[in-house]
Amino acid sequence: MSLPTHPRFAALDRALQRLASLQARRPWLPILACVVLAIVGGAFATRLELRTRFDQLLPDHQPSVVELRRVMARTDATSNVFVVLEGDDTAALRAFGDALVPKLRAIGAPWVSAAEDGVQAPRAFLEPRAGLFVELPELEKLRDDIQRRWDWEVGKETGSNIDDSEVPPKVSVDEIRKRFGGTTKEDERFPDGYYQSKDGRSLVVIAHTAIPGGELGRSAEALTRIRAVVDAEHAAFSRVKVGYAGDLVTGLAEYGAVKDDLVNVGMLGVALVLGVILLFFMRLRALFAMGATIAIGLAWTFGLTQIAIGHLNVATGFLVSIVAGNGINFGIIYIARFFEERRRGVLPAEAIAIAHRGTWPSTLTAAVAAAASYGSLGVTDFRAFKHFAFIGAVGMIACWIATYAMLPAILLVVERVRPFRGDESTLFGRLRLGGIRYDVPFAWLVPRAPRFLVAAGVVLAIAGGALAVRYVRADPMEYDMRRLQNDMGGGREMYRVSGIAAGVLGAKLESAMIVLCDRFDQVEPLKKVLDARRDAAPLDAKPFEAVHTLLEFLPRDQDAKLPVLVEIKEKLLRAKERGSIDDADWPDIERTLPPDDLRAFGVADLPEELARPFTEKGGERGRVVLIEPTAGKNDSDLHYLLRWADSFRETTLPNGDVVRGSGRAVIFADMLKAVMIDMPRAIALSLGMTVLAVIVIFRRGASSAVVLAALGVGLGWVAAYMAIANVRINFFNFIALPITFGIGVDYAVNFVQRYDAAREDGVGGGILGVLRTTGGAVILCSLTTTLGYLALLGSVNQAIRTLGGLAVVGEIACLLAAVLVLPAALVLRERRNPPPYAAASLSGKPNSAVAPASPISTTRSQ
Repeated sequence: MSLPTHPRFAALDRALQRLASLQARRPWLPILACVVLAIVGGAFATRLELRTRFDQLLPDHQPSVVELRRVMARTDATSNVFVVLEGDDTAALRAFGDALVPKLRAIGAPWVSAAEDGVQAPRAFLEPRAGLFVELPELEKLRDDIQRRWDWEVGKETGSNIDDSEVPPKVSVDEIRKRFGGTTKEDERFPDGYYQSKDGRSLVVIAHTAIPGGELGRSAEALTRIRAVVDAEHAAFSRVKVGYAGDLVTGLAEYGAVKDDLVNVGMLGVALVLGVILLFFMRLRALFAMGATIAIGLAWTFGLTQIAIGHLNVATGFLVSIVAGNGINFGIIYIARFFEERRRGVLPAEAIAIAHRGTWPSTLTAAVAAAASYGSLGVTDFRAFKHFAFIGAVGMIACWIATYAMLPAILLVVERVRPFRGDESTLFGRLRLGGIRYDVPFAWLVPRAPRFLVAAGVVLAIAGGALAVRYVRADPMEYDMRRLQNDMGGGREMYRVSGIAAGVLGAKLESAMIVLCDRFDQVEPLKKVLDARRDAAPLDAKPFEAVHTLLEFLPRDQDAKLPVLVEIKEKLLRAKERGSIDDADWPDIERTLPPDDLRAFGVADLPEELARPFTEKGGERGRVVLIEPTAGKNDSDLHYLLRWADSFRETTLPNGDVVRGSGRAVIFADMLKAVMIDMPRAIALSLGMTVLAVIVIFRRGASSAVVLAALGVGLGWVAAYMAIANVRINFFNFIALPITFGIGVDYAVNFVQRYDAAREDGVGGGILGVLRTTGGAVILCSLTTTLGYLALLGSVNQAIRTLGGLAVVGEIACLLAAVLVLPAALVLRERRNPPPYAAASLSGKPNSAVAPASPISTTRSQ
């Protein structure tokens, strides 16, 4: 029993026939309706925004997302601009930087909330107070050592020293610095206080903005204002080269690259698809009709996307090319059948009715299977996959509806303007008749080596299954984030400048993750617990370098230390007057001496430059804790990122309080875990839905088994490729696996449906006859889908390219299984038990009694 005559589908069949009648009588009416709806959909689609923040790819209820938004609400989600100055004159670079800092500060918040070209302000505050950070016993020992030296020198002058065998050490700048805690990392990196390279040829000015990285409009405005200030000052330092880096600059560049990439990839994909269709049909009317139809389908798809979702992300933005490549297949099948009937002399209106009835079962099957494959991604918690599922599924159904509502009406209108001609007297006419015979090499090969094709296909599939087991056990996930980033391309200069800034500034606190305590009294216990975790970890698996709090800048026992420091200062001043301290050392010693008005200080007394990383929006200081990554590690290494994120994502304090952390480390870690958890579920669901769809469609054990066997062979080949090529699974290319099932099974479904129809009618030349007729259209369908994926290889993003590459392999594997292995198996079956109508075809020669009128005919008319 065929689908259209089954009671479940009779109503749909009747509706499509009434639609065909309406299109024949009033073709402009459905065209007008479709165009109006497309204009509405397009208007909504133009309002789609592109979101590139990765936390927007996880569900809102994810603990890391909830915590990140809490942190963002309470802290300034600042971004930075690094103005990198390069030149041979060290003094000129410093002068330029010093001139820029006050001008940048004058821009004001939110565009510039702070600016500096070094650590001068924090150093000016901390150096005179360095003694307060020394433990009290050490201070007392230093005081006593200075006193002993003083007493010895006085005794030497007066001749009262009884024993000169032990001479107290002379007070020196090195000794003072050593006793006062030694040099800090900042001192070692910036000995003169400036953010300057060791060779003095580059200097960095940091402009902090109070603008989150995702606010692209205000980020662009901030950068414009900063550039204007730098350009105005640059005239006085013409020999200095200026470059820009920082997360604000990188974010804008990445967004621009992604936005341009979406447009370029989408246009390339549509152009490739339409180009191959023109080559196949050799008729401009086919190009025009199918181009208009797919444009309608895309407008509906992304209009509905705006209504339902409101935005695109870095994964779903590329669906224009994919939906176009998949969705146009319904039109290929339809227009191929229409042209076939017109070549036979059937009138346009009747040809439309036949095409409706003869193609909708297979195309609807393909649309539902593809939509189900996309929809399988909806079971995941990863929002990028959910959105991909919605857009892909809606796109398949929208393109199918557009095909049957719009395409026939366009063909009929074109027929009225320029009637169809099947002229074969010219070369172009013969090309129009035959198009490009994609089926020829397959129809030639299958009857000549069926056993080899079946054996090779099955053996490779089994080998692929075995390799897949080892591949999965070896953990195929991609852990190097650098392989998921955009290529430098036009941003090469920006990345060069970023490298200079990183070399000068080092890690600093900008790379640290934020943990926000609810109360100030939780800060010190949290630091102790986290430090204990770090210290307990193996030396080669430290989760982080250090935990930083504002308490680091608040010395303990200040009241007890102050009188000791006053004594030390008095003694050093007396030693200087006496000549006991070298004049060359005195300036460095003097900088460490406490001021006359030295007093105990608290959080509120710290300079803004020191307190900024630990300050909340309301001005509260001290509840922010920063987790610095392990030296030499960063979040490009997901192995390390997982360890780093797990070390602070949730901490239980001794009193039972739970403090949670978030940030990009935890967000990326959760994304990776979501993919690892959701991937098996999505693959299993997609495969299960595909198998169920095939069984429901055919309701015949043999036909279902043949189709599923062909799919299994194709997937086995894909598995072999992934194992041999060592394909690494990432956040994006995983999508290619579940959607391959529904789209890849389409080719075997078309062949078997046409083959079953020919067997029922007792015509068709057997499986080779089907290959010669249906093969061209099926191969073209695969080619358009493949080109849609192939366009992704032109993306600037490495992860998107891996998605395109894996999807192309899946398409090719499933197509070859359908046009080589499946026909070869059926040829062997026919040779054992040949049906009367297939006898001539088994030799590989066309059966003249059933020779096809066109190489691109599809499922039979009913």
